Amino acid sequence: QPAAARGTPKTARRLFAMSQTIAGTLAERYLAGRGILLAVRERAVRFHPGCYYRDLVTGETRALPALIAAVTDLDGRITGLQRTWLDPGGNGKAHVNDPRRSLGHLLGNGIWLGLNPGAPVPVLAAGEGFETMASLRTVMPALPVAAATSANHLAGLIFPPGCRRLYIAADADAAGRHGIERLSQRAGEAGIATLVLRPQLGDFNDDLRHLGPIRLAASLGDQLVPEDARHFLPSG
Repeated sequence: QPAAARGTPKTARRLFAMSQTIAGTLAERYLAGRGILLAVRERAVRFHPGCYYRDLVTGETRALPALIAAVTDLDGRITGLQRTWLDPGGNGKAHVNDPRRSLGHLLGNGIWLGLNPGAPVPVLAAGEGFETMASLRTVMPALPVAAATSANHLAGLIFPPGCRRLYIAADADAAGRHGIERLSQRAGEAGIATLVLRPQLGDFNDDLRHLGPIRLAASLGDQLVPEDARHFLPSG
């Protein structure tokens, strides 16, 4: 078949199909090193052992291992993806100028963890970064979360059916605040209650790595609606 045009949803779907599950791979090792533990049923996250990276300055292209995260619509159809290139030696991200890039149709869609396409989602959490939202999912594995990949895309996230409460993971920068304000406004217009979750350190992955899952869960418990704390946070 002819090659898909660069940056299209078809390109994203093809690259995702060429990837593999993360179990036992460098991607799983990378996430674990950041304290992130995801269930094998998380279909949005995969690993590619030789994903092409192009240096935008020199034009040089080389193959590097990469964590691949699918961006989907609410029906579960892949519209784009995010690539995080990894150091082949297992030392975090690859040592390149921009180790994380997205492609495809992102606005309105997200990297969804725990979404059952077409099913009502009464409560969810949304934020910009994949690792931020995967950190929340690590300590609240029953809570559906969405990473919008940027502040502008967060502002335009499409709400799933049946949503009545939305938690927004805070980001400290000005663009992040704009995304939160705009998403909160849109949610309010749709009759959805919004609450902002704030990390103790720079972001929720910092909290997870440096404070640990127990302290992160305790901090979240103080910010969630009581019934959500009982439902989504581990007891004891």
